[in-house]
Amino acid sequence: MKIALIGGTGFVGTPVLGELLSRGHAVTLLARNPSNIAAQAGLTVVQTDVLHAEQVAHAVAGQDAVISAYNPGWGEAQIHDLFLQGTQAIFQGIKQAGVKRLLVVGGAGSLYVAPGVQLVDVPEFPAEYKQGALAARAALNLIKKEETLEWTFLSPPIGLAPGERSGQYRVGTDNLLPGVADAPAGISVQDLAVAIVDEMETPKHIQKRFTVAH
Repeated sequence: MKIALIGGTGFVGTPVLGELLSRGHAVTLLARNPSNIAAQAGLTVVQTDVLHAEQVAHAVAGQDAVISAYNPGWGEAQIHDLFLQGTQAIFQGIKQAGVKRLLVVGGAGSLYVAPGVQLVDVPEFPAEYKQGALAARAALNLIKKEETLEWTFLSPPIGLAPGERSGQYRVGTDNLLPGVADAPAGISVQDLAVAIVDEMETPKHIQKRFTVAH
């Protein structure tokens, strides 16, 4: 497939890029600073500021699908507003380009931990991640309103860390998956990338949100 990747130099996007290329997909990487990205077979880099819908539309034109792992950065003071601005520009640009298939990597904060209670709303949710998590939840609510896009929203589990690529994972929907002894489950970012590319190749969650964990 021809797949455009947004956020492909970040914590999640980097292994997604590697997974896509290893499976033979042609990847167009949208990046603000292309000069920092090493050349690889199957990779095209397009200078793009994803806060501008017109630039997104130009970069993704002709692609079969788009994967967005966009995040302004956890250390960004304006993460909430920039996250939503970029999300809205990405959605608008993709639609302008006529691309239908979109997978968005969101956060764990919008997963339910009890009936009617999402993780981001529990008192012990870390303050340093709160604004980004609220923005990711808002992005999920925005994408749920999209009727023309063949969208999928993937929420990682709480425990997302570097690790081994096993190729194995469990799948859930809107609830936080349990781990050992009722502790929240986790997954390696490498296996999260496997789940993302699996969903691209064999869609099972069109216009749905899902989550994965070991």
